[in-house]
Amino acid sequence: MDLAARRPIVSSSASRAKRSSPTRARSSPPAGVQPSLFALESQDDEGPSLRQRLVARQARFRSTRFGQWSAKLVQLAVLVGLILGVQYLTRPLRGVDQAEVDYLIEQALQTKPIPAFSTAAYAAIRPSVVRVVGGDGKLDEDDPPTSVGSGVVIVDSGLILTNLHVISGAKKIGVVFSDGTESEARVVSTQPENDLAVIQATTLPDDLVAAKLGSTRELQVGDHVLAVGFPFGIGPSASAGIVSGLKRAHETQDGTRPLSNLIQFDAAANPGNSGGPLVSAQGEVLGIVTGILNPTQQRVFIGIGFAVPIESAASAVGMPPF
Repeated sequence: MDLAARRPIVSSSASRAKRSSPTRARSSPPAGVQPSLFALESQDDEGPSLRQRLVARQARFRSTRFGQWSAKLVQLAVLVGLILGVQYLTRPLRGVDQAEVDYLIEQALQTKPIPAFSTAAYAAIRPSVVRVVGGDGKLDEDDPPTSVGSGVVIVDSGLILTNLHVISGAKKIGVVFSDGTESEARVVSTQPENDLAVIQATTLPDDLVAAKLGSTRELQVGDHVLAVGFPFGIGPSASAGIVSGLKRAHETQDGTRPLSNLIQFDAAANPGNSGGPLVSAQGEVLGIVTGILNPTQQRVFIGIGFAVPIESAASAVGMPPF
């Protein structure tokens, strides 16, 4: 019997209806599931889901030779990183060598601290400071001086600045230089309104050094200063302080003449400091110490000293203002 005769006959209209039947509608995502995630999991009638396609692509990549080598390189890099990390963490700590410790200690001990400003200032002015004495006789032990003060060399030819009241009334003036050289001196000029005198030494040291003169133009209250001289005949002695005031007024030691435009300072000064230099932190002469203020009759320092500005002192020598 012919099999073709037994095959059911399907009408052409039924076949067209089956091909034209609509596709099954996609289901909606369950409650609480994001649509994008649901879309990856849902399967369309026409093919696999997006997640399934990605997994298949990764599997195909790993199956290639390039993918296999890439995976091995990643594993090798991780292994090398672990080995290096373990070696770093378990490395032995560097021991401290005693010789190195001793060297560092020695270097620290040899490092010199920065000297105070007063150290450098004193070193700069010290060769120019002199002891000034006045009296009626030979100025020795048998005929001691009647007045003792200080002075400063301002010209290397032997010109010395001091206070007028140090040498006033003295028939004989003597000076002692920083190297111990002793010399007689004579009065060159005086300036009573500023209690200043200029004297000339007759015998000079071979290496006499003149002081460097500064300026009070930029001087301010609070600036560091150094007073150098022979307080009570002891010295040369240095005392450090600051500028306490400017343009002060004071009387001379004997109270006969008023002094003005003075520098007030708090560096210790006592009888014997008169005529000595008041110097800056750079060792430059700013003024000539001329007196102290003490309301009692003890004539000792209580924190207020006065100096004549170097501009006035220079004019006593005939020098132009600095």
